[in-house]
Amino acid sequence: QVQLVESGGGLVQAGGSLRLSCAHSGRTFSSTAMAWFRQAPGKERELIAAISWSGGSTFYADSVNGRFFISRDNVKNTVYLQMNSLKPEDTAVYHCALDLVRTRLDTPRGYDYWGQGTQVTVSS
Repeated sequence: QVQLVESGGGLVQAGGSLRLSCAHSGRTFSSTAMAWFRQAPGKERELIAAISWSGGSTFYADSVNGRFFISRDNVKNTVYLQMNSLKPEDTAVYHCALDLVRTRLDTPRGYDYWGQGTQVTVSS
């Protein structure tokens, strides 16, 4: 059984940075992809970044492109989201997700496993 545990959220001022981590356990494959989603109050869940097993392919939503960076360490079984130049509109609960077999990174549907989420609050 795959389990995901996020950490690294918190309160930060606008313009600041945070790094989220997602530690995963359980069996994975070379086709396994991981992603970060976020959901703000009253808004739909949004796919913001995804990464292939090798790390050679990534996807970013327009809302975070150039400010957020996703990476993974398959030895540590951890995926990271480096968030820079944070804005108040980045305030949300951030979830990591894992799909055991994924061919496209730019679609939000079909992720099999989810973490519990970590709150990110950006003050103005």
